[in-house]
Amino acid sequence: MNIRPLYDRIVVKRIEEQESTRNGIVIPDSAKEKPQQGEVIAAGRGKRLENGQIVDLDVKAGDRILFGKYSGNEIQLDGAEYIIMREDDVLGVLDATPKALSSAG
Repeated sequence: MNIRPLYDRIVVKRIEEQESTRNGIVIPDSAKEKPQQGEVIAAGRGKRLENGQIVDLDVKAGDRILFGKYSGNEIQLDGAEYIIMREDDVLGVLDATPKALSSAG
């Protein structure tokens, strides 16, 4: 893929969740909800403020994120589906290695 998003936009590829059905019921693709998790493929340079200064984005390529159900614009490049959205549409960044809670006392 050869795309560079502008300013505070990011390119996201949905992460398909493995769904195992109980009792062998198969749900057609048209009835399934699209996942709201994705991997950031590319990120813009940052958000431009009113004074012209550019602020870096909090997300970067390779981050796993959660986003809203109706966020962004879906596009298709080289046969793959992507979403272009603003960083504001990102609800959170998923940490692949959860840290153990330590009890401080």
